[in-house]
Amino acid sequence: MVEAQKENLSINKLIAQRKEIIFAEGDMIVPDSKPDILNTICTSGVVSIYKKEAQEDKVRLDGAINTYIMYMPDGTDDTVRGLNTSIDFSENINVSNCQEGMNVISDIKIKSIEAKVINGRKVGIKATLEVNLKVYLNEDVEIINEIQNENNIQILKEELKVNSLLGQGETKIYAKDNIKIDSMDNFAEILKAQVCLVDKDIKISYNKVLTKSEAEIEISYLTEDNRINTINYKIPVVGFIDIPNVTEENICDVNYEIKNIIIKPNSQEEHSIYVEIEIQVTCYVYEEKQINLIQDMYSTIQNLEFDKKQIVTMTNKQKKTDIKQIREKINLSDIEGLNLINVEVIPSVTNESKINSKILYEAELNLKFIFQDARLQIIVKEAKIPFEYTIDNLQNGESLNTNIDMEIKNKDFIIQDGGDINCNIDIQSNTDMYRTANINMIDSIQENGEREEQDYSLIIYIVKKGDTLWNIAKEFGSTIDSIARVNGIEDKDKIYPGQKLYIPKFEKISEVNYE
Repeated sequence: MVEAQKENLSINKLIAQRKEIIFAEGDMIVPDSKPDILNTICTSGVVSIYKKEAQEDKVRLDGAINTYIMYMPDGTDDTVRGLNTSIDFSENINVSNCQEGMNVISDIKIKSIEAKVINGRKVGIKATLEVNLKVYLNEDVEIINEIQNENNIQILKEELKVNSLLGQGETKIYAKDNIKIDSMDNFAEILKAQVCLVDKDIKISYNKVLTKSEAEIEISYLTEDNRINTINYKIPVVGFIDIPNVTEENICDVNYEIKNIIIKPNSQEEHSIYVEIEIQVTCYVYEEKQINLIQDMYSTIQNLEFDKKQIVTMTNKQKKTDIKQIREKINLSDIEGLNLINVEVIPSVTNESKINSKILYEAELNLKFIFQDARLQIIVKEAKIPFEYTIDNLQNGESLNTNIDMEIKNKDFIIQDGGDINCNIDIQSNTDMYRTANINMIDSIQENGEREEQDYSLIIYIVKKGDTLWNIAKEFGSTIDSIARVNGIEDKDKIYPGQKLYIPKFEKISEVNYE
């Protein structure tokens, strides 16, 4: 009886990947405490995901966009006012092969958001969201890696390095703080707010993954004397996730998702804004495993039957972080004498090309400049800066699966004469890369009687295209070592079509297994 030794391989299998454009729409009634709207000036938002759920052939998303509208009031001395509302959305996105209980990783960005005046007391809001979904299934697979009573059994092995899932976990983090504003500013209302999670990092110790990040908050607010100021602030985002047996050699995939956000004037303290952000952090930890995979086997004296199956897993998983510096001059018309209040910078990848040893990303920066003139009126200007980012020195770059995330590290804008603006922007790119490994393995080995006795002691075989010594030895019930010895073959991996081989009959003695 054949006794097989097995080892466990935990696979985090990518079942489906989907990119979809969805829309979130809603109306807002202007509160009685605010003046009528003449027209809108600028609209921005922050996405929160309350809930995501894998269902049969679909993923359900429930979330909201915390929306800020800067508008020009009608018939008042005020030059600008602000509105804040939340637009809820629910969406079922079709994802083939998705099943209940699978894990969903989502990345949702606002591509565009606008507010249109319906009447003086009502605004219609429409946001276009780009949704990137990845659906994973955790699966434990037993791989036969050794035959214990292997006399007269020939084994074809392959050594592979794969990334096995060591563990996963998640935690919720509440980032809270009171953001101080200038003591000379008598706060009136929030006009615009942006939240980004930046400076992501991990530390590993004592069966825990320490996730570290910062919530970068940029708030433009109105003072009672109609001035607009912008404040930038960072709140630490720190959490622990329990992962048994995790070590510094492991690779961690960490995903951050905002679930809820509150930004409001602090009623208990003057000259401050209260911020509270609920963040869910998910962590997958991978270890690199070297497995001795048995691809094929046969017995020289017994008929062996076994099933073959294919599994799909990850290999060569790696991360690359780099800084891309953008130093560009752009020209905006009619900005002489204007005061620059704020610049919103959003990077986006427009195309990805994989060629031999490199990956080329075509990308652009979307810039929204907000100015205020001498009469305290608001002027908004938009511009784009295209750029390229390249990852070099890769082996077989075209076969890599990649995921890139870009964040703004630093930004500085210098206005010159004639409407020229020097844009100095540093972008950090974080790229996850891995290869898909299709592994063919044997399973369920059974003996089915003795192999038919051959009545020859030696035959002559002419090598055909595609032959290997393994296939020839298996066909005739001989061994690679015997064929190589009789034919004086030094390199067992090199035979050629038309070559004449002498195939010796196998004698029932213990031989060295081929690995």
